[in-house]
Amino acid sequence: MDRREIIKRLSAAPFVGAMYPFESAFAFNAPQRGAQAAPQNLLQKMGVEPIINCRGTFTMIGGSIERPEVGEAKRAVSSFFVQVDELAMATGQYLADLTGAEWGMVSCGCAAGMKHVTAACVTGGNPERLVRLPDLTGFEKTEVVIPRGSRNVYDHAIRNIGVTIITVNTPEEMEKALNSRTAMIYLSSSGAVDAPFSLEQVSRMAKPLNIPILVDVAAEDLTYKPNVHLQRGATIVAYSGGKAICGPQNAGLLLGNKDILLSAWQASSPHHGTGRDNKVAKSEVIGMVAAVEAWIARDHAAKEREWVTWFENIGKRVSAINGVTYTVSPPREGSLNNRAASLRISWDPDVLNIYGTDVAEEVATTTPRIALGGTYIDNNGMTGLSLGGSQMQPGNDKVVADRLFEILSRKDNQKSRAGYDAPRVNVAGRWDVDIEFFSSKGRHAFFLEQDGNLVSGTHQGEFTTREIVGVVDGNKIILASSERLTADNVPFTFHGTATNDTMEGGIFMGEYLNAKGFTATRNRRQQTQNPNAQPRRAPSGRPPFSS
Repeated sequence: MDRREIIKRLSAAPFVGAMYPFESAFAFNAPQRGAQAAPQNLLQKMGVEPIINCRGTFTMIGGSIERPEVGEAKRAVSSFFVQVDELAMATGQYLADLTGAEWGMVSCGCAAGMKHVTAACVTGGNPERLVRLPDLTGFEKTEVVIPRGSRNVYDHAIRNIGVTIITVNTPEEMEKALNSRTAMIYLSSSGAVDAPFSLEQVSRMAKPLNIPILVDVAAEDLTYKPNVHLQRGATIVAYSGGKAICGPQNAGLLLGNKDILLSAWQASSPHHGTGRDNKVAKSEVIGMVAAVEAWIARDHAAKEREWVTWFENIGKRVSAINGVTYTVSPPREGSLNNRAASLRISWDPDVLNIYGTDVAEEVATTTPRIALGGTYIDNNGMTGLSLGGSQMQPGNDKVVADRLFEILSRKDNQKSRAGYDAPRVNVAGRWDVDIEFFSSKGRHAFFLEQDGNLVSGTHQGEFTTREIVGVVDGNKIILASSERLTADNVPFTFHGTATNDTMEGGIFMGEYLNAKGFTATRNRRQQTQNPNAQPRRAPSGRPPFSS
């Protein structure tokens, strides 16, 4: 396997060629170096370096920047007391007037809103039922139907109510699944657009049975008078306040059927029951309303032109380097979800002596810190970066342009090293693996095969067994597995050192952070090989800021 092929296979990772990848990009206290930092604020006083967001509205990096009108509205209401139910009723009507929906509600984030709507559909506004959730014994409505393409990690909010999820693959399966026990149908934004589960098609099945449809449009632009999803047949739509709308990060916006939203409000704080833990402050309610007002008044075309201008500035700066090219793409026509301009920068790594993954890791872990949209290596061997513009702020374009120009024009760039050192250990066989998590311990097992530097096999966890792949680099080891469940994924990346009889090191678990570490001992009593090993490939990780 040549060097470029190895790099390609690891191209999703910020740790190309490194055997201790998480000491930098994924560490809690990443090293700070490079350009002079901005004047110290409380974040920096605590040791947290702010990030320039060239990626998008990801919760992992704070969602979006609130519109100025939002902060002003929150400050104005902060010194007053209100009766919260009165505020909710006034908010519901005011949002209806602004958007043309029947009613509106502000929740503690989009996921909390989905949870409250599910509770509303299960309880029907009956407090005797509400206080019993998630125990659905004796309830009439206990099931939520979801097309497989709409299953995602956010439907935990629905599962939290205790309902049984009925996953369907075809419209025929959905039609058979809908019955007197069906509390609700849930569709993700992407799943509600096209056949076979377009909103119009699902609505034709649901409406005769009086089954409500909840559509999760968390990252979408807000449409109003009419809302396109309500117009197409949705009963309720759920937005994130802290994404495209640029409202409070811990607020969500629900629009649609008044009776269901009143039951959803009953199921949320300050009322006791399953939603009491999803409190939304009066300032966040007013901030969300202000964000909707600002959205309606905003010149969206001018903002999109500004994104394009920023990217042209960055592209022109870096393309002054011989061999660097760029492409600016305006927001895709008709797109609502994560709508933004984008910038793609490309170069030949053999000319500039650096890969996109190397650049992404450097700007992620040194000041000024920058979250990029992604990296790539194409089939022609070109490498590069992508940037998203929706959350960039005025002046960010110059900082980003200067930083990327500095890195790409350096004469002493060092490409990620070619290949791996010859293995000094043989890890084939069975291993007993002890893991120390934050507050518990676990016993896992590896069943490994080794072919030169490449390792494959199975990783037996506490509940499932999954494929594991990796590499041996001298006496260093990195092994990656992933437990892919419907709507969930639990990754493990083990990294450390090995002898012929032991391994030890750290574990990175994606969005679930790090474990304290692992130790593994060769089990000589049972050297079972994996009879169903998959084609070998090197593991990949994720860049920082990706969740």
